[in-house]
Amino acid sequence: MRRFRSSVARLALVAMLLLAACAPPPQVHTLSGPTMGTVWTVRLAGLPADVTVPRLRAEIEALLETANAQMSTYRDDSEITRFNRAPAGTAMTVSEDFARVLAAALALAEDTGGAYDPTVGPLVNLWGFGPDGHRDRAPEDAAIAAMRERVGWQRLRFDAATRTLVQPGGVYLDLSSIAKGDAVDRIAEHLAARGVAAALVDIGGDMRLFGRKPDGSGWRVAIERPVPGTRDVHTIIEPGDRAVATSGSYRNFFRDGDREFSHTIDPRSGRPVAHGLVSVTVIDESCLRADALATALTVLGPEEGYAFAEARGLAVLLLVREGDSVAERMTPAFARYLERAP
Repeated sequence: MRRFRSSVARLALVAMLLLAACAPPPQVHTLSGPTMGTVWTVRLAGLPADVTVPRLRAEIEALLETANAQMSTYRDDSEITRFNRAPAGTAMTVSEDFARVLAAALALAEDTGGAYDPTVGPLVNLWGFGPDGHRDRAPEDAAIAAMRERVGWQRLRFDAATRTLVQPGGVYLDLSSIAKGDAVDRIAEHLAARGVAAALVDIGGDMRLFGRKPDGSGWRVAIERPVPGTRDVHTIIEPGDRAVATSGSYRNFFRDGDREFSHTIDPRSGRPVAHGLVSVTVIDESCLRADALATALTVLGPEEGYAFAEARGLAVLLLVREGDSVAERMTPAFARYLERAP
């Protein structure tokens, strides 16, 4: 009897080993779709047995719908549009997500001395980079001056404790430089909470990564060389469980005569940035912060931006156009994420 049980046990073990050998290798699932004027992509690995890919897609799309309903200036029914169109003196109780994102935006506005400003919307629209449509001519100085009167984060009256936001009159909030990163965070945190072992979440180049791929390697991210019309790789990084955001002035711009006008507007001057800094990449624990910081550093420029990043220990890569070439400056905190040669 004992010999029979031993034989059965051995046969069961052999069967288990054969099943394991025949099992398909762990799979990386890729999902994607349109959102926020760009494309979202999520790569997943290590799903729990009770979680299906179609179900995760539906949950991701629901999270994106919520984010757009709160902070899209392209939607007439969004929370931010209702505020922007409200008459002076209107007090709104905003959603928890909206309040959290706005509080982060205002903190960065103060830290950068207004180089980052969530009320820059009127100027963004004036220069043709907002929901009012594109343009191919620079606006007149008088129009710029008029829109600058409507810009200034200090004008906002916001009580974070009660989530009360008061429209002082004419303020047009634009959170597009931070809302995309926040949506990435929401999706990544949701996937982790659902038990997904590893994921790369990407919305228009703003990313958050966690876990390791089925082969045991970490996620790698290629940073483009900022040359219009090409997709050449400048460098490759291995961020680990971090977020990555890049702001570049070399793809979204218009020409008026022999001048190029970037989509990144300096709230302090009312005009597009006009220095040689063409790409900023930030690595941070939060994609919300990385997204907003990339914009802020682009406005600050190569010298002031680098000093700002280095003083705060930020992981930042700056790519600066110098004639026909591109020079790089990276903070010490960024260098540790460079891909290591095997």
